[in-house]
Amino acid sequence: MRVNVDQDRCCGSGMCVLTAPGVFDQRDTDGIVVLLAERPPEDAWRDVRDAESGCPSQAIEVTEE
Repeated sequence: MRVNVDQDRCCGSGMCVLTAPGVFDQRDTDGIVVLLAERPPEDAWRDVRDAESGCPSQAIEVTEE
């Protein structure tokens, strides 16, 4: 699994951080998503997919490799 985020699309809702805190964080200044793990461990995949589907601005893209 590979994760990409589009910081220009992010609205700073923080849902991704709540769903997968080991993979996503937010910038302190404006709340925009920060990707912590481009290739998250397998035990986080379900949470990452949930974060992708729950992102209100569709700023998260997950690809299977």
